Amino acid sequence: MASAALKATTLGKQAKTDLPEAVFGEDFHETLVHDAARADLAARRRGTASTLGRGEVSMTTAKAWRQKGTGRARVGALSVPHRRGGGVAFGPKPRHHTFKINRKARRRALRSALSVHAARDSIAVFDGAGYDSPSTKTAAESLSKWGKQGPTLVLVDGEETAAMKSFRNLPRVTVLPASAAGVADVIGARTLLVSEAALKSLESLGSDVKRGGEKESE
Repeated sequence: MASAALKATTLGKQAKTDLPEAVFGEDFHETLVHDAARADLAARRRGTASTLGRGEVSMTTAKAWRQKGTGRARVGALSVPHRRGGGVAFGPKPRHHTFKINRKARRRALRSALSVHAARDSIAVFDGAGYDSPSTKTAAESLSKWGKQGPTLVLVDGEETAAMKSFRNLPRVTVLPASAAGVADVIGARTLLVSEAALKSLESLGSDVKRGGEKESE
């Protein structure tokens, strides 16, 4: 991407907010984003679908009719799948659908997803701490003045409960703490609204630098 400074609209202010190049200046990696989004969605599946096999259904073990002398075909167990009330052949059983994505790959995918919003100017920043109490009206007015279409993902800091409650009742708006946002959430939203505190969290989540300032090894 271009080396020019990345800017984002700041709701309620004339000046724009600088976006960190290390997080919002990543090239788009389609394969990484696809794998990370698929992993996010798979991890949300409950995996509780269950069916009864022929050995688990409540069915009599008595023979339906005698083997010979009736003129009818011989019959086996009534619990076979092709009979009514019988067990299900190859049906689902409870299982988990999760699969592993490397940490660095997931971070890079998150940076790619965030950079898409920065490149197409579909991201804005707001002051989440400015909400002293929940106000859906104020939140709706902020989105209306921004003038972007939804669906919108609003990312806030975990302690900005007033801002979270202000946006969560709006139609086509999803509110998440920045620490809980996945690649599927970010790339699936048409517009992205981030609080100033959440912006710092995203910078930490998407960075490959350890807490001690040392860059992680490949």
